[in-house]
Parts: sequence; structure tokens; C-alpha cells
Amino acid sequence: MYDYLIVGSGLFGATFAHQAAKAGKRCLVIDKRPHLGGNVYCEKVEGINVHKYGAHIFHTSNREVWDFVNTLVEFNRYTNCPVANYKGRLFNLPFNMNTFNALWGVQTPQEAMAKIESQKAEAVAALGGREPQNLEEQALCLVGRDVFEILIKEYTEKQWGRPCSELPAFIIKRLPVRLVFDNNYFNDLYQGIPAGGYNLLIDRLLEGIECKTSTDFFTSEYKDWQRFAHHLVYTGPIDQYFDYRFGKLDWRTVSFRTRVEPVPNYQGNAVVNYTSHEKPYTRVIEHKHFEMFGQQVYDCPVSVVSEEYSTEYREGMEPYYPVNDERNNSLATQYRELAAAEHDVIFGGRLAEYRYYDMAPVIESALNRAASSLYNI
Repeated sequence: MYDYLIVGSGLFGATFAHQAAKAGKRCLVIDKRPHLGGNVYCEKVEGINVHKYGAHIFHTSNREVWDFVNTLVEFNRYTNCPVANYKGRLFNLPFNMNTFNALWGVQTPQEAMAKIESQKAEAVAALGGREPQNLEEQALCLVGRDVFEILIKEYTEKQWGRPCSELPAFIIKRLPVRLVFDNNYFNDLYQGIPAGGYNLLIDRLLEGIECKTSTDFFTSEYKDWQRFAHHLVYTGPIDQYFDYRFGKLDWRTVSFRTRVEPVPNYQGNAVVNYTSHEKPYTRVIEHKHFEMFGQQVYDCPVSVVSEEYSTEYREGMEPYYPVNDERNNSLATQYRELAAAEHDVIFGGRLAEYRYYDMAPVIESALNRAASSLYNI
């Protein structure tokens, strides 16, 4: 009899299993995919670690989480500095002085702020005293027309599959504007990627723990988990666990077209966002730039790139992003109430909580849940 059956080997499941094993608990980790690691899994192609399920950059200001992962693997110096391509014009992200210089030719923070405030004032005046009713109106009031139309509007419409005028305003509560010449996307104190790829991190987390891949919780004998374990850690979709009692939650998902390019340096950056409808994909990822720097880039004669497409979720796809509209938020609340009433079951991670999570908060959550539950058996 296991102490814990853990469904899913992504960061929540793997971290919880690691902590449980350290506490002397017997665990079994199962995953329906043919590999461990969930969405951080990397596939080696031409000597390059390819982020199979999209770009994953680890970043945090939580020193406890940073110290924890660094006891397991070494992290490299990667800093996320994405570039936006709008109809062949290139802009730095996040919105900073380099962006505003490329947009308007401004050179000082005062000039940039004056331009932004002028355009924001036009948007606010157009509302005639009412609150923004949709994402388009909200964004215009936050950053003005130029930034919205070039860097937000069409990119967001590709992401969500509907016009910005039909998306709720609360999706964009704030848009950070940085009046400095700094292209670092994150404000966190610590940032990087495991040297050698995320598979090394997962391997270290699950070292010595029994794991079974290609094992679907719902179609395997483990669905009757009480026969095998005292406790269940579930990281799959929360609505599926309850057999869609209140209806199915909506998701957005992404798909990738990955190819090998016969050049050592294809686009000069790990991530380039395509912010117009001219290109059907939202961004292009060049994977080698996550882990290869300087001469290393040219020592590897080819490059692997992935075009990323945002689509509506359909049965059989991987669910990625919760759809945070009123219907789904209400439905998720009902499912969370059911989850809270379950005995000996821990629900964790983005699918089981129906929340968008960065990697570090997932690990932090797993560490906290493990600390509060492991010694109460």
C-alpha cells in the first residue's frame, strides 16, 4: 500500500513526490503521457533541448523556491528578452524605452510619458465618463492607441480567437510601462533555465520514486485509488475528476509546428512574438537560445524553431490556459467547493485548480501543501 498515489508528473506532482519521499513516504507517480515532466518536458533534437510544450523560463523572487531548485540542478544565466515583430517592424518587450523609441523616436522618459498620457487621455475622453466595457477599451485607457494597435490588439485576438471588443475588460487589469532601457521581461530577482534542460530537474525530483508513464488515471485500475494508496494527489483537470458534474470548463490550447533550420542562428532570439494577423502563429521559438550563448550558438550548425498557434481546446488536446470569463469562473468555484470536501485528496497545479500558474508558484504551492499534509498521516 502506497502512502500517496500522485496523478501527474508535472512540477506540482513531482515536487510533492520529492518531499514525500524525503519524509519517508512511499509514493507512486502515474502519468498518462509517455514521458515524465508534464509541460516542462524537453525533447532532444540535433543536440538541442526543445521545449516540447512551449517556452518555459523559470523566474521567481522567492528565495526559498530558488534555493530549493538550485539544490537539485544548476541554472544558467538565461534572461527573457522577447522581441515583437509587427509587419516587419521590430520592438522590444516588455514596453520600455527601447519600445517607445522605435515607436515614436522619443529619447527620454519624460517624452515617452507625455506621448502615452496624451493617447490615454484621448481614450478616456472617448468613453464619455463610463467605465471600459471590453478589453479594447481597457487597454486603450492603459497605454493608448499606438501601443494597443501595434503590440496588443491582433496578438491578443490570435491568442483568444475573438476580437478584443468582445473580450472582457478584466482580462487586462494593468499593462506595465517601464521608462527604462531594460529589455528584461521579468522583474524577479532570479531567472534562468536548468543547465541541460528541464528533464534533469524532473529526474532529480523523482529520483528513487516509482513512476509509471502511459497510465491514464481514469481508464486504469488506479481510478479506484483507495485500493492502492492512503492518499491521492491529483493534478489533472478538476472537472474531469468530478465527471463534469456541472459541465465542462473551457480552455485555450496551443499547438506547435517544429522544424530544423539549416542555419546556426535563425532569428537571433529565443522568442519572437508576431503581433499582427499577417502571420497565423503568435510567436516563433528558437530553442537553442535558451541554453546556448556566444560561440556555442555557432558551434551547433543547425537550429530548431517552433511556430506556436493558439486555438480553441477540443477533446484530445492538451488544455493550457483557463478561460477566465464569468461562466468559467463560476463553474470553477463550484468544482473547487467539491474538491474542498473530498477526503484524503489533494488537488494541485493549474489543471486541478483551474488557475494560470508560472512554474515557481507551482513549486511553492507543492512545497506548502506537502509541508502541511505529510506529517498529518
